Amino acid sequence: MAPRSESQTSLPSNMSRIMSESDFSAGEQIDHRDYKVRKSSLIGLINWSHVLTTFVPHAFILSTLLSITHLIYNYALRDNLVRDEIVKVLNDAIEEPVIFTVGLKVNLIICAVIYYIARMDNPVYLLNFSTFEPPSSWKVSHDEIIEMMKLQKCFTDESLSFMKRILARSGTGQATAWPPGIVQCLKGEETDNSIEGSRKEAEIVITDIVDKALKKAKVKPKEVDILVINCSLFSPTPSLCAMVVSKFGMRSDIQSYNLGGMGCSASLISIDLAKNMLQRRSTGGIALVVSTETITPNLYHGNERGFLLQNTLFRCGGAAMVLSNKLTDGRRAMYKLLNTVRVCANDANGYNAVYETQDKEGHRGVTLSKEIVKVAGRCMEKNLTTLGPYVLPLSEQIPVGVALVGRFLCKNLSKILLSLSLDSAAKKVLMSAPKHYVPDFKRGVDHFCIHAGGRAVIDGIEKNLKLELYHTEPSRAALFNYGNTSSSSIWYELQYIQDQQKTNPLKKGHRIMQVAFGSGFKCTSGVWLKL
Repeated sequence: MAPRSESQTSLPSNMSRIMSESDFSAGEQIDHRDYKVRKSSLIGLINWSHVLTTFVPHAFILSTLLSITHLIYNYALRDNLVRDEIVKVLNDAIEEPVIFTVGLKVNLIICAVIYYIARMDNPVYLLNFSTFEPPSSWKVSHDEIIEMMKLQKCFTDESLSFMKRILARSGTGQATAWPPGIVQCLKGEETDNSIEGSRKEAEIVITDIVDKALKKAKVKPKEVDILVINCSLFSPTPSLCAMVVSKFGMRSDIQSYNLGGMGCSASLISIDLAKNMLQRRSTGGIALVVSTETITPNLYHGNERGFLLQNTLFRCGGAAMVLSNKLTDGRRAMYKLLNTVRVCANDANGYNAVYETQDKEGHRGVTLSKEIVKVAGRCMEKNLTTLGPYVLPLSEQIPVGVALVGRFLCKNLSKILLSLSLDSAAKKVLMSAPKHYVPDFKRGVDHFCIHAGGRAVIDGIEKNLKLELYHTEPSRAALFNYGNTSSSSIWYELQYIQDQQKTNPLKKGHRIMQVAFGSGFKCTSGVWLKL
């Protein structure tokens, strides 16, 4: 990529960024306008139920007004005998319902059809969201991170050298956030890894993002019906949900859920849970989803390399999202949720890929297995296979089906030939089998928010999905400016797409796909429509 200026770019106050040697918005790269798609394919991508339900409230009100106008005209204004007509209407309703004229019946049928379509689609909207912008006192450079590690007085020179090399290749910038309980060691104070220090970090982050999200969505705390908070490695008692309910004075009957242990994939799992809870409410409702991770109690103090990675990648961060499934909120919402897919590995390799445990000396930490790349690849393949039919046009789905059928037939034909002792013919049949067709997700998705788990994660997905540089630009920018903020990283990327990206500007009707990976091993994805 082309080098960028080190000067700071003017940005919105809530999205101040530290720019680096790597300019994500400049350089020789393919522009989004250079990527051509046939109009017939674009028509096939239209979500017609969304088109209808977007205008349901207006159409319903218009039909109701037409019905009332029709009644007034026929039974009140035509002969200017209001009192007599009202009496006649009442008599007709008792003796013979002539009030239901053809015009009125048509309007009532239209209202009924519109209401049925609206309930059938049952949309969930993202009214607004916010991300945590850490104060300058929380931000540290690579050298300061290594200095903090030295001040822990537990790491060997070999471990410090290893962490320094990892930091240099991590893709993180020189101003990412660490919690005050750890940063204070640079001022000569003792590192605070206590439960109170952890609560302080969680409270600062969560209170900030919840307050901003509710204000941006113009929602009062008592209007929230459902609260979901995910924080993988910090689960205190009382819960983080209880803290938010108490801090903001929410209703006592609020439905709250505190999710833990799901790693970086937890945000979309929380979104999916909130969606399911909202769609089970006949009167509609509002859900608040909070995604964060607490770093304070999770600093690894040993010297095993498998554990040291967590000390170099993870940073402070958080995001709060306000969801609604009220039809009246469709007009003011920013996005509509189209699909969510979750895939979880069901074997030992997947379960042990990201594992919290203790090292030989008893130091607690999270270790990454050598099989994590293969496990992540298989989970992502299953996830996108499930998601593909919902977002891809037929021009991309048909080649996938043809390749699968061709491989199936060749495999079975080779078995038959082997049973007939025709080994050479069976080998030729297997070699002639069609290759797996990798669908072009760029034909159904305009923007990609890939979990900023590290430079290697972004590079791998960019290569496998054949994405352009402007597609992975938000992920690289989020990783550089904020580091790996765990489950909230995909929201920093969406914020970047909204406020900063010039190479692929966000427009109404665009689709955004979020992809994240987490312990278990899980791959989650979600597709949003810009309204």
